[in-house]
Amino acid sequence: MDEIQKAVKTCFKKYADFTGRAARPEFWWFALFQFVVMVVLGMVSQQLEGLAGLAMLLPGLAVGARRLHDVNKSAWLMLLWLIPVLGWILLIYWAAQPGDAAANNYGPPPSGPVVAELVPGQQ
Repeated sequence: MDEIQKAVKTCFKKYADFTGRAARPEFWWFALFQFVVMVVLGMVSQQLEGLAGLAMLLPGLAVGARRLHDVNKSAWLMLLWLIPVLGWILLIYWAAQPGDAAANNYGPPPSGPVVAELVPGQQ
């Protein structure tokens, strides 16, 4: 639960920061948070769902850009989301890839626990 809160807080603190890198857990925990909030608010009210979607649009774009930077891709590649199915698959594939262990064109690796500590069985 601590990991989720940290990821969500980080994404809202960096809501307009399209520079730097975001690790996989930060991106995926925020994506799960967005999904749950949208589903719950969608059951309550369409207006609340719309407001929440609008409020989470910029933080979602920013963490997506930083996630692409972590795998050494340009944030402009998020425009592939406009290509149905094929673009979606490619972006999900990149978001699921481990980030560069060393510094890349977009800066040093994000700080935090290493993947081996987060995922049992990973070496």
